[in-house]
Amino acid sequence: MVLKNGYWRSLVDNSLPLAIHFAYLGLLLSLAMAFIRLVLGPSLADRVVALDLISFITIGFIVVYSLDSGQQTLLDIALTLGLVAFLGTIAFARFIAKRKGEH
Repeated sequence: MVLKNGYWRSLVDNSLPLAIHFAYLGLLLSLAMAFIRLVLGPSLADRVVALDLISFITIGFIVVYSLDSGQQTLLDIALTLGLVAFLGTIAFARFIAKRKGEH
């Protein structure tokens, strides 16, 4: 049986909204767990990692929303936020390293 391209197109068009909803749900659950780690983290390093994770989950939300709405300009914002989050992580790591050197 040979399937026409229209079948695959309709299958993708019908399953993409469901996949986007699952992506939102997964991102929301991981965001909740990251906030718990941010609040209850036993050390400063745990809180820094949780904050970094929250920023990358936010990037995930932006990308999924960009897929959902079709606004490609949001991907530039996600890329910029990723760069800022990476630089912030490096700054926190240097701060922690200097702090451990003082003690």
